[in-house]
Amino acid sequence: MFSVFLLNFVVKSVICNDENHLLFPDGFLIGVASSAYQIEGAWNVSDKTISNWDHFVHHWPEKIYDGSNADVTTDSYHRYKEDVDIINNLGVDHYRFSMSWSRILPKGHSGYVSKSALRYYHSLLDELDAKGIIPFVTIYHWDHPQSIEKAGGWLNDLMPYLFASYARVIFENFGHRVKYFITLNEPSVFCTMAYTTASFPPARKLNGTGDYHCVHNQLKANAFAYHTYDRMFRKKFKGKVGIAYQCMGSFSKDDNDIVSDDLAFEFECGWQAHPVFSESGDYPEIMKKKVAERSRAQGYEKSRLPTFSTFWVKFIRGSADFLALNYYTSRLAKPLQRSSMVNWPNDEGLEYEFDPKWGSAQTPWLKVVPQGLHKLLKIIRDKYNRPTVYITENGVSSSSGKEDDIRIHYVYSHLKAILLAIKDGCDVRGYTYWSLLDSYEWFAGFTYQFGLVHVDFDDVNLTRTPKKSVEWLKHIISTRKLESPV
Repeated sequence: MFSVFLLNFVVKSVICNDENHLLFPDGFLIGVASSAYQIEGAWNVSDKTISNWDHFVHHWPEKIYDGSNADVTTDSYHRYKEDVDIINNLGVDHYRFSMSWSRILPKGHSGYVSKSALRYYHSLLDELDAKGIIPFVTIYHWDHPQSIEKAGGWLNDLMPYLFASYARVIFENFGHRVKYFITLNEPSVFCTMAYTTASFPPARKLNGTGDYHCVHNQLKANAFAYHTYDRMFRKKFKGKVGIAYQCMGSFSKDDNDIVSDDLAFEFECGWQAHPVFSESGDYPEIMKKKVAERSRAQGYEKSRLPTFSTFWVKFIRGSADFLALNYYTSRLAKPLQRSSMVNWPNDEGLEYEFDPKWGSAQTPWLKVVPQGLHKLLKIIRDKYNRPTVYITENGVSSSSGKEDDIRIHYVYSHLKAILLAIKDGCDVRGYTYWSLLDSYEWFAGFTYQFGLVHVDFDDVNLTRTPKKSVEWLKHIISTRKLESPV
């Protein structure tokens, strides 16, 4: 044990003192991110129709921490030029943003495409292009027309086909100027929040059935979109299509437990990533086994985890050019008593908690654990044959206003973890901070601030003011060298 500790100390000391390991590789992209519902506002402008989120926050404001909605939020629909100027001032390489399904296809299907929406997104792309900022476009970041939700949303097995049609419209209209597309943002998070915790629309508590069915359909939807691009647009536009997963780092609470951390990975990250990035495809074997076993114990005739046919396994496997990873925090895992399997809170049979030594953020679920990202990247490297990875979200909430030293230290420690992972053979091509602006944080409303830029929501002008972290990050980007903020 002492020799392992000494080795780790020596390695860390060498890396801290060896400046070569603190330089960003050639071509490494650094950017910022947002999503349509969180920043655009203009919820009923032109021919845009009501989205699932519009409906949710208008009908059940009590489900939002502060009872707010995103009808206006940062009003980036009207202030996009100002926001692009802020992005340009940062000096970043890229900007990740999403397009709104209910804005582009107000009726939910491709029979009617909004010319107004196309003009808006082309205008945004014009501004980015003029500043030399690379767009990363997320096709779906949790908002879709309420008319589709009424038909069952992601529990409707026709949803993958509707999504493929929507994605095709995006490729047709923007593929000539966008080279990086992300099909879906965080399938497991959306599906768990929508069908387990009921904190996202449609807020139905179908734990262990609805969440699995939802991810099942999202994996099919991603594959349809990927193959549509591959067949119809890749040769002409030469772009890349990926899918974004939020994955936590996991550590076994007991040092002698060599199972729980990997089990936690498979039930969160592997659930989404194994069907796409593994050599065999399909859900992880341990996940299929455990869900089936617990389903039988609960009296089900078959597993609650849906089954992919041979066709779908092959069709989904390999349906991404890169893995877009969203990482915020980590957790400790320990096994639950097997005797109480029927009453376990989850199918993996694990209990999760935080290490009290980990630093805390404004958001209760977010602890500062950069070593979790380093470990996670190496797991992805080993399990999925060293895929190309872009970190498409990483950020921290802070209640300290514009004096956000916690954000500086968070970004520094996580960028360092990424550089260490690259040194260890992980193919990480970029880093994206979440988020550019303080904005609407879903069920948390405006109670958490993740932005590099402060937005005064009490001011009719929604004044944007850079926080302390902006100047530090600008320096890092301009020098392409990661320097300690201490």
